[in-house]
Amino acid sequence: MKFTPFSIPMLLIVMGLVSSTSLGAPHPAGKYGGAIVDSMFINPNAPYPQCHASTIAEIAPGQFAAAWFGGTREGNRDVGIWLARMKDGKWLRAVEVANGRDSSGDVFPTWNPVLFNPPGGPLVLFYKVGPSPSTWWGMMKTSSDSGVTWSRPRRLPDGVLGPIKDKPVLLPDGSWLCGSSEEGGGWRVHFELTSDKGKSWKVIGPIDGGGKYHAIQPTILFLKGGKLEALCRTQEGVIASTSSVDGGRTWSRLVSTGLPNPNSGIDAVNLADGRQLLVYNDSRIIPGRPIESQRCPLNVAVSNDGIKWVNVLTLEDKPVPAGYAYPAVIQSSDGLVRITYTWNREHIKYVVVNPAAF
Repeated sequence: MKFTPFSIPMLLIVMGLVSSTSLGAPHPAGKYGGAIVDSMFINPNAPYPQCHASTIAEIAPGQFAAAWFGGTREGNRDVGIWLARMKDGKWLRAVEVANGRDSSGDVFPTWNPVLFNPPGGPLVLFYKVGPSPSTWWGMMKTSSDSGVTWSRPRRLPDGVLGPIKDKPVLLPDGSWLCGSSEEGGGWRVHFELTSDKGKSWKVIGPIDGGGKYHAIQPTILFLKGGKLEALCRTQEGVIASTSSVDGGRTWSRLVSTGLPNPNSGIDAVNLADGRQLLVYNDSRIIPGRPIESQRCPLNVAVSNDGIKWVNVLTLEDKPVPAGYAYPAVIQSSDGLVRITYTWNREHIKYVVVNPAAF
């Protein structure tokens, strides 16, 4: 994987910025006080009461698209996929770009959109449709105009769900490697590989949990020496990891990273400077308390090797009933890190972070 470094002048400009728009809970920055460049809610006056599971992609230099599912409540039939585009530094009003209505007129809820903008395009939207995470199926749409209009939806082959929460990664040969998972009959991580932009797929796994870890929603990183690592949400209170030394064709047994995980989604990204960055909830499971309320605080950690992680930034630490969850993270062409996440199930929040600050 080749990364494009950003310029030193750009870093100097960014480091002088402060948060220009702050909505909701404050951002305790600790020793890395200059890290947060900007923050705001996306689509704050939404027509739906609840939203969740955001995703973000850079659709052109300095231009972004974000998507999520929204409706009366997760799992209800009115839950659709909403998408907003950023133009000239401002988020435009979101529109519904996918729903669960099929050709027979049946309507199902939608879930977990994932945006992916491969080199040369088109922009891809993956999402899930179905009554529940144990029975849903994978769907895919494309856009040739950066998310303004979309193709008709296409159902993925049986047994293929697409990237389950976090973005695919581009392998050196141009293939897309997607972290995926199943929840029916027990949580199991697997991977899905396509070398022809989603026309055909190969399923890899499931990954061995060693009888100890029940995991879903892997996020994939590139490590030194051509090694791949996937970090996963688990039911066991820790982030688990699996690795591959053959380009994602085979994977090791899941092991604990030592990082806490209150049964909540995570996301990670390789930085242009060679480090890895992870967004996660730095909290332990407390038995007897609702899981969502335990998704606080929301934190950023960095690593030089994908193994040892240092918690460098707290994005949110004020408890709210539904917590702060399901982050998505990318590094944009200007070197800044763009993060979206669920804010108390009421909003999708967007935060820009300068990784040179830590």
